[in-house]
Amino acid sequence: MDIALLILGLLCMVLGIIGSFLPVLPGPPISWLGLLFLFLTKAIPNDWVFLGITLVIAIAVFILDYIIPAMGTKKFGGSKAGMVGTTLGLIVALIFPILGVFGIVVWPFVGALVGELINKADQKTALKAAFGSFLGFLTGTFLKFLVAIVFLGLFITKAWDYKNELFPFFS
Repeated sequence: MDIALLILGLLCMVLGIIGSFLPVLPGPPISWLGLLFLFLTKAIPNDWVFLGITLVIAIAVFILDYIIPAMGTKKFGGSKAGMVGTTLGLIVALIFPILGVFGIVVWPFVGALVGELINKADQKTALKAAFGSFLGFLTGTFLKFLVAIVFLGLFITKAWDYKNELFPFFS
């Protein structure tokens, strides 16, 4: 059973890293599930504090991924209309993944641009705000990837520390 949980955990780790780039998979929460599977093995002692802290981090990064593009829009001079446009664009990208992976980049940018143009901003200001949205998206993606990689490192370290208990037939 431990081997099955270890394999499931490793699969979640890989899916979590992929989910850092694909909008349909919530990367950090899936990576956290990998940690949970690892700690559910009989070989590794339960550490609920560790799991609780990493869960809070995974949820925080998941939420920030929806907030950061709007913050990027505002930082680059966008108005509330641009931030709303960014958020609506992100929702459109999630509901209608027409453009695939590129939709998660294109739609928030388009949403910010349209929001600013509706708000009577000139083209230069609207493009600057849309660029801020794009930078916010890149920041969120990097943050998700970083957390997924750190979780993978924790997974490997913990599995290595208890390798003799996980694989007694190799000892």
